[in-house]
Amino acid sequence: MPRAQDVAYPDPKQLQRVVAQLAALPPLVTSWEIEKLRMMLADAEQGKRFVLQGGDCAESFADCSPAQIANKLKILLQMSMVIVHGLKKPVVRIGRMAGQYAKPRSSASETRLVGTGASAREVTLPSYFGDLVNRPEFTGSSRTPDADLLLAGYFHAAMTINFVRSLVDGGFADLHHPEYWDLSFLRQAGLPASLRVEYEKMCANLADGLRFMEALGEKTVEDLTRVEFFTSHEGLSLWYESAQTRQVPRREGHYDLTTHLPWIGERTRQLDGAHVEFFRGVRNPVGVKVSANCTPAELVELAQRLNPANERGKIVFIARMGASKVDAALPRLLRAVKTLGLNGLWICDPMHGNTRATSAGLKTRNVEDMLKELTSAHAIHLAEGVTLGGVHFELTGEDVTECTGGAGGLTEQDLSTNYASACDPRLNYHQALEMAFVLARMGKGK
Repeated sequence: MPRAQDVAYPDPKQLQRVVAQLAALPPLVTSWEIEKLRMMLADAEQGKRFVLQGGDCAESFADCSPAQIANKLKILLQMSMVIVHGLKKPVVRIGRMAGQYAKPRSSASETRLVGTGASAREVTLPSYFGDLVNRPEFTGSSRTPDADLLLAGYFHAAMTINFVRSLVDGGFADLHHPEYWDLSFLRQAGLPASLRVEYEKMCANLADGLRFMEALGEKTVEDLTRVEFFTSHEGLSLWYESAQTRQVPRREGHYDLTTHLPWIGERTRQLDGAHVEFFRGVRNPVGVKVSANCTPAELVELAQRLNPANERGKIVFIARMGASKVDAALPRLLRAVKTLGLNGLWICDPMHGNTRATSAGLKTRNVEDMLKELTSAHAIHLAEGVTLGGVHFELTGEDVTECTGGAGGLTEQDLSTNYASACDPRLNYHQALEMAFVLARMGKGK
């Protein structure tokens, strides 16, 4: 099948050796975890749960450190508690982590001016496709695809997911005391006074409610601190995904055991492509990114290919329209699958359709654009009678300056302060928590 975003490895024998090694290694996740997530996603389709999916645009091996992993987990847990409080329903927490090492690119190559003065010359090298494929430094050796990085990706993913499991099992992040969270963005002048008061009241109510639950007994405390957490990543490298795909005892079908929820990107969702062909054969729930360019006919065929039995919890439509296009594009797609009775969970990705470049050439996103797309999607889902079952964010627990706007009032001039992303701009800690408060307000009908 045609393989979009294909990587040309220079040494086929090395690639085959690495794939064989990956196939012999233990799985990163288990089939029963995958089946549990499918049940939860089926609940979310029916409005019984809400999905929070978030994490880095592209993980790097260098960021596989306790502090960075813990901070990402912490912000996702804190966001989920705010959303639970506002929506009054359980939240399914899914991290873009422990495998988000590959990124699609708009061009397979990149040209830069190397050198200075009379010796300056244009050099064209392969684009950086993420640490799973090559390295970011602009040199011939770094940009040459290296199959051994597939193995490095597996081991970094294993370390990440093991650390996450240890933190979750150990009751990480004291969620009983939201008053200890970093809520300094509430003091920013950009946040209207009425919203500031409402958010502070929400946080106080959450703290009081959790302390009351804590007083009920030790079992309740355990239930509050030990949460379910699942992983996800874009299934871009079919070498990596297929090596860990296998049958398991006492279950039918094949499971992709690199992650709980793989997704197919906007650039790889061709109906006759290898990615759709591969992921229609696994039992995992599978996400598919859907932009304003997707036609109703394409969406219907995607749904039927990826979910031929029309099961609940099997397919996740991750809508990434853009604030300027969501009103025109989303309703027709919702109607197309609803009219045919096709099951699927709809979640809103308000980030990827709102990327733009600054005058200095930096990629950024504006929080107000994201909020506009999110509130529009919420209203459209209500009008069409289709459940909006979750959200998908690129975020970090660090104090980065990559997205403009929000209560902190970041401007383009602020971006250079701490622009750390190797690919796409992410919400920082304050912006991410602000998004959670906005979602909680939606649940209250505000």
